[in-house]
Amino acid sequence: MEVLFQILLILLFARLLGEATERLGLLSIVGEISAGFIFAFLLRPTNTEVFGFFAELGAIFLLFTAGYREVHLKDLEDTSIKALIPTVFQIFVSFSFGFLIGRIFGFGYIESLFMAVAFSPTSISVVIRTLIDSDYLSSKAGSLMLTSTIFDDIIGIFLLSIVVSLANSNQLLPGTSVMGISFRIIVFIIIMLLLGLKILPFAFGYIQKMHTRESLFSFVIIVALFCAYLSQVFGLHPAIGAFLGGVILSDLPFAKIDVIQKEVNGLAYGLFTPLFFAFIGFSVEMAINATSVLFAISVVVMALLAKLIGGFVGTKLIGFDNVDSLIFGVGMMPRAGVELVIISIGRQLGVIREEIFSAIVLMVIVSIILSPFMLERAIRYKESIMSSMQEPVSADTGQ
Repeated sequence: MEVLFQILLILLFARLLGEATERLGLLSIVGEISAGFIFAFLLRPTNTEVFGFFAELGAIFLLFTAGYREVHLKDLEDTSIKALIPTVFQIFVSFSFGFLIGRIFGFGYIESLFMAVAFSPTSISVVIRTLIDSDYLSSKAGSLMLTSTIFDDIIGIFLLSIVVSLANSNQLLPGTSVMGISFRIIVFIIIMLLLGLKILPFAFGYIQKMHTRESLFSFVIIVALFCAYLSQVFGLHPAIGAFLGGVILSDLPFAKIDVIQKEVNGLAYGLFTPLFFAFIGFSVEMAINATSVLFAISVVVMALLAKLIGGFVGTKLIGFDNVDSLIFGVGMMPRAGVELVIISIGRQLGVIREEIFSAIVLMVIVSIILSPFMLERAIRYKESIMSSMQEPVSADTGQ
């Protein structure tokens, strides 16, 4: 009964503080993380196994929902080739910065690799929200940014699957073992493709004919949990399989029905995902010494700079002007869900210490607060330039 009360209390804290931060113009994730920290500070609970289980389900449904709702494979066709160069470039810079800062501060190879992977993705939700608020989603830089954030998550999940396999072995493996890991990942992806191309279309066609009202919703949840379990069977984290399962369903018309998406979204963001973010705040180690403060500041600065530099240079390579390249680079800076899943996995496996965990959480919070403001300012700067260029033309026309 005590555990049930704690789950009730933490969910209430997460909802209230999430609402408060939303009203302040920030994402609810900031309030949910804060709720977990306050909960731990006030109650100091000792039995956290059930809480941890709900948090793991939160990670699974967070990535499943990201793949199911936010990845639109058919929409990527027009901009995918053009987005590939800036995407790969900014991920390479971010990955390199993350790994180097880990090594500079004396962390091991596996810990540094987890940092490198956590530096790599970009938050789809933060980028979409800012682009919509700024009326910039349909622009050249905006559409490229959206495609790149989707590629970011896909590549980040692939990198995570490799690093998790390395971490499970507790060492850097020889070439033959790395080939074995890659083969296992490839086999898993092939099975997932067969599911998406052959099995699931047939299954959903049959499910639609069932009389039970919630059959379709139930089957979507079953697919999410099955893909998560299958991923675990292949030595990967369940959240990786959940993400790929969501991507597969996103391309199936029978499965991607607006009503079902809203129900899945309600389950994920109404229950499991707030508990995951609250568990992040609950788990943050606040006993930071002077060296840790320097490390945390370095992580925040270098993570944001890596995306800015990589995005700017990458888009210059495909012919963007300086202002659009700046907008793209700033737009790649925010982090949120996937990064927190990555460090949570590393912490769960016991391969990253509290210092890294806390620093990445701080980086995510700072990026959520700072990046939308900087992106909006960059967009307004471009609009002012465009307006100043059009004024002389308007004056000449009037004459």
